[in-house]
Amino acid sequence: MTRRFFPTYSAGVRPLNDPSPTDLLFGALAHPVRRRILDVLLAGDRTAQEIADGFDLARPSVAEHLSALKRAGLVRSVRDGRFQRYSITPSPLHEVHAWLQPYERFWRERTAGLGQLLDDLRQDSP
Repeated sequence: MTRRFFPTYSAGVRPLNDPSPTDLLFGALAHPVRRRILDVLLAGDRTAQEIADGFDLARPSVAEHLSALKRAGLVRSVRDGRFQRYSITPSPLHEVHAWLQPYERFWRERTAGLGQLLDDLRQDSP
């Protein structure tokens, strides 16, 4: 018998085949090419071809990455003649920041405790 380590959907947790917006966001950010695309878009709007020119990837591959970023709400596109111009949408990153805050507090407290321990050790040493 296989033991389940995750609560069932009836316990209020989404099944793995039904990703939440947060799952899509973290999934999009998990890929290094997508993070680099976001870095490129920080400098301003770009077409998929302009983005692809900075990578060793074909435009269709970049378009797939842009699609994942778009599903996660991290980029938006606007038609500009025959092309789509992509720009970064930073608001979903607030969700990442909010999710990380408890971990930041945890590590701040841990490092403060370590600092105090080291200070105590220094005072006790001859």
